[in-house]
Amino acid sequence: MNNLLRYLLPLYLVLYLAIAFFWRSFLVWRRTGVNPYVLGNKSTAHDLIGRLFKLLFLTAALVILIHTFAPPWYQYLAPIDWLGHPAVTLAGIILLAFSLIWVVIAQAQMGSAWRIGIDMNHPTELIQTGLFRVSRNPIFLGMRVNLIGLLFVLPNAAMLAIVVVGEVMIQIQIRLEEEHLTRVHGELYLEYCRGTRRWL
Repeated sequence: MNNLLRYLLPLYLVLYLAIAFFWRSFLVWRRTGVNPYVLGNKSTAHDLIGRLFKLLFLTAALVILIHTFAPPWYQYLAPIDWLGHPAVTLAGIILLAFSLIWVVIAQAQMGSAWRIGIDMNHPTELIQTGLFRVSRNPIFLGMRVNLIGLLFVLPNAAMLAIVVVGEVMIQIQIRLEEEHLTRVHGELYLEYCRGTRRWL
């Protein structure tokens, strides 16, 4: 299974980025003329988190590429041997597949409201249907599952650090988004919060 994963993981990474981010962003731009990527280079907490997210994804990609193309270097990532059990690996594969499907469904349900970042200039409608009926943050939930799946498939200290840092950044980002949505939608959003959990 290890040899198979060595080549499947880079393909999964490309597929995840292409489907979950680039394709959905392209669809929104084509339908609305609005660029859904709104992470800028300003000195705000939101933009800092955006830059850190980019760094986090690049680091995760680097770990995957080392595993695939430079196996001798993988030892420098401090593998966590007790997690390297076939059952854990299988659980990781299931989580990765689930994450991709979950995120794609959530993005489709967002429709033209899909954004990467907080869009101050083009307010969107408040989505409360589909997966958003059971979770206020289904896409971030999918990202959390994705990171855990990667840790199970590639258990090492570097990936563990990515999961921990990713969790902190996601928690900060959703609170920034909650403040923004409260300003934009007011009581409608507060009522939504009272009826729907932040995660599940």
